[in-house]
Formats: sequence, C-alpha cells, structure tokens
Amino acid sequence: MKQEMTGGRSIEVVLFDFGGVLAEEGWKEGFRAIAEANGLDGEDLVRAAGDLVYATGYITGKGSAGGFWEAMREAKGIRGDDASLDGEIVSRFLPREWMFDVVERLKAENLKVGILSDQTDILDRLNATFDFFRRFDFVFNSYHFGKGKRDRSLFDDIASLLKTEPDRILFIDDDPGNIQRAGHSGWQTILYAGRNSFCASMKRMLPPG
Repeated sequence: MKQEMTGGRSIEVVLFDFGGVLAEEGWKEGFRAIAEANGLDGEDLVRAAGDLVYATGYITGKGSAGGFWEAMREAKGIRGDDASLDGEIVSRFLPREWMFDVVERLKAENLKVGILSDQTDILDRLNATFDFFRRFDFVFNSYHFGKGKRDRSLFDDIASLLKTEPDRILFIDDDPGNIQRAGHSGWQTILYAGRNSFCASMKRMLPPG
C-alpha cells in the first residue's frame, strides 16, 4: 500500500544511500585508517579523497581506480600499492542487517525500494560478496549512471526514470549536502544520523501497516 503523507500525498519509492546507511561507512573509515598509517590527518584525507574521486572521474565511471590512487599519492603522499589501499576501503563496508530488515518490511508493504549511491566499481564487488542487489527494485550507482549526487540534476533524472512525482520519493542519506539537494528537487528526505533517530523518523513517515 502507498503510505500517506501530510496533505494527502503518499510515498511510493524509498531510496537508500549505501555507505553510512545500508552499510558501515567503509570509504571514510578506510581513509582514516590510511591516514593513520601515513601520519596524516584523517579528516583532511577523507575530504581529499572525496574531491579526487570526482576530479579523476572514477566515481562516475569516466576514470579508473589506478588513476584515482595515483592522484591520491601525488596529492597526499600516501604509501601502498593499489590493491592494499583498495582493501582498506572495501573491507570496512559491512552491511547492516537490521537495515535490510527495514527494506524487506517496506517491500512487504508494496513500496518500491532502491539504492542511490555515489560509488565506484566497489559497489559491484561488494554485491558479489554479499548478494544484496537482489533485495532491491532499483540500483542507481554513480559509476554506471555517469552522474553523482553532487549534481542536483541527478535527482530530477532519477524521478523521471522512476516515473514518480518527486514528493512521492523518500530518500535516506547520511550526507547533509545530498539531503539538501534532494529536498530542493522536491523529494522527501531523512538525514541518517544513527539507528535510533532513523527508526523514529521512519515510524513517523512510514508507520508499519
């Protein structure tokens, strides 16, 4: 059933970010570990990685992992081969099973569910290990989509692809900027800041049927 919202509108589709929402935040935690091993500031390295994964085109499928890691070495002087550095990231993306229970509950109530993630080919590799794509109706990964959530037009594109009015889409992300851009496009949003607050928001916006 469609879930009624204030003003008589209803949510039809729920889209989840991956890292930091459906799974532990492997990207940030991995770069904090790389920073510690290299005697660097963790938050500075996280910011640099976020900028360079866009600048090299890796996150939108227009660049390579090798190009990204080389850019990181040149910019920050980090040590390690590509495979070792990549492993620090991938190993920390651990799925949150309780979140997948939420996904299954929504599906049981006839809502469409999907992933909307700014990821690289890492997401495909994680799926090969954990087999979670099958739980979703849609998977939108910037690596294949060619556009990331820093580009506000992405949200309009996704709504058009879903053939769904923006205010009938609920989006959950742990990045305030992504939430702001989605909200400006008319989407319903939840900023993920922890399990308790998330569950309270979901109970309010999508109470169990």
